[in-house]
Amino acid sequence: MCRPIFLRMDRPRSPSAGSRSIDLDFLFVGGGLANSLAAYRLAARRPGVRFLVLERGATLGGNHTWSFHDGDLTREERAWVEPLVSRRWPRHEVRFPRYRRVIAGGYQSVESADFHERIHKELRERVRFGAEVSQLDAQSVTVASGERYTAAAVVDGRGFVASHALGLGYQKFLGQVVEFDRPIDLANPILMDATVDQTDGFRFMYVLPFTQRTALIEDTYYSDSPEIDAPALRGEILRYAERAGWSVTAVRREETGILPVVLSGDMREFWNDTEAIARIGLRAALFHPTTGYSFPSAVRTADLLAQAETVPADAYRLLREQSEKGWRLGRLYRGLNRMLYLAAQPERRFRVLQRFYTLPESLIERFYAARLTPRDGVRILAGMPPVPVGAAVRALMQTKAGRSI
Repeated sequence: MCRPIFLRMDRPRSPSAGSRSIDLDFLFVGGGLANSLAAYRLAARRPGVRFLVLERGATLGGNHTWSFHDGDLTREERAWVEPLVSRRWPRHEVRFPRYRRVIAGGYQSVESADFHERIHKELRERVRFGAEVSQLDAQSVTVASGERYTAAAVVDGRGFVASHALGLGYQKFLGQVVEFDRPIDLANPILMDATVDQTDGFRFMYVLPFTQRTALIEDTYYSDSPEIDAPALRGEILRYAERAGWSVTAVRREETGILPVVLSGDMREFWNDTEAIARIGLRAALFHPTTGYSFPSAVRTADLLAQAETVPADAYRLLREQSEKGWRLGRLYRGLNRMLYLAAQPERRFRVLQRFYTLPESLIERFYAARLTPRDGVRILAGMPPVPVGAAVRALMQTKAGRSI
């Protein structure tokens, strides 16, 4: 069972139903990763900024585990997220049918229970839980109870919404934090164990050894479909543990995720598709272009809002510019994504990653930090590709959003 979370249900002094609050700089809609980090950073860097986080659930951050490599963040960024980190490891490993490797470099994880506890401790009365939003625009939010709030800027962080402007694949997973009957012999996180059967696209197990007797095990797929068969994946996790010689005695917590992997599209059209409301995190397409992970992007966005002298008035412009800049920098990644999804047969997609992990550690670090150079792209594509050449060329040349897998 998951350890209980005891909340102080602090709430701001809310206006009566139908009334207005006009003294806020920001209204953060959704208390997920990106909005919570932005509020946390604003509270630290600009204590005079007046904001409110509206979260429909009972905790900040939901039910997730976020991870990042040390190289994904700058030294300054790592310093301010340090209090949020739950686990750290000095190296990690990958496993493929014909190749295994231990890779140096710090790897860190943040568990949502710790995330909630530490951020809520700082924000307190500036968070309202149980706030189901019924209507919003660029400067106001109405909740289901009838209360209406106004602010200089509304920031919508309620997660990714598919758009006709983007062609997508998916990274989807079900993970369980499990207990074992005895200590297990696993010192390093396994970021990819692709020695499992390859079904529903590129499949791998992701394992984080939290303690000698607890670990997070996720059954993960780079798939054409967002559907998750939860009972089947629970069984696969148990079988994986058994094959490793680990006897599971309890499941503490379970989480699922469906992350977008963008193959092609038009980011301007993506933003023009809805009203001019500031968006953040996954809703603003601010995530790693291949993995879909959003923690480093959320950290950078939090700093952007905390350091910009022109916010909140320019929040929409700044967040849109950051999203469009990330899109331009992600062109190479989208080509690689298309090669993975469109050129490789689903059961053979693992060969693309198996070959990638033979490359220098410095290049792998830049890949995860979303800082690949054109020269890196040439290095990744050089030689005999692990997919048919003609299919690879066609996939790399496809640029329109017409395919939403």
